[in-house]
Amino acid sequence: MKKLSLFLLCCITTTLLFSQSFKSIFNGKDLTGWTIHGTEKWYVENGQLICESGPDKQYGYLSTDKPYKNFILTLQFKQEANGNSGVFFRSSIEGTKINGWQVEVAPPNLFTGGIYESYGREWLIKPKPEDEKILKPGQWNKMKIKVDGDEVTTWLNGHKMVYLKDEKIGKGEGFIALQIHAGGGIKVRWKDVKIKEL
Repeated sequence: MKKLSLFLLCCITTTLLFSQSFKSIFNGKDLTGWTIHGTEKWYVENGQLICESGPDKQYGYLSTDKPYKNFILTLQFKQEANGNSGVFFRSSIEGTKINGWQVEVAPPNLFTGGIYESYGREWLIKPKPEDEKILKPGQWNKMKIKVDGDEVTTWLNGHKMVYLKDEKIGKGEGFIALQIHAGGGIKVRWKDVKIKEL
């Protein structure tokens, strides 16, 4: 009986520690903790965070007020219309000119899960063509991003997409941000945005 009680206590403790280590950074009600950059649309609907092109059809960003250095970020996204978006990390911004690194969120065969350096070296690594099939267009997709020191790993729907070790990324500092690409006609839904700082 003692062994069973100890086992149950260990299980409960482990569960509590895990649940406490990841925290939500989107409250499902409003944009508290985030800042809009640009004139594109960011709003909350039915507990989901939505980004949508506005009349200006320019780049738009929604950044965390808090900077994050080393972390594991998990979220879900669903692309509607043109889903060209992305998740930036260790980034900074002036107006709508963002400096940092982006994990791509894009229509099929346009490198979702790859890593792009904004206003710099551009594509650093793209997923393999066979891995592109992991994306589920028009459905909810789960993305996981681990940024630790100079290493970045991305997963899509539980499948490892890319791994990159890069000295410049290792020196980076800044916030996390979601993107609306320029060009218009873009709409992406986001939910369950959670982070674990390392």
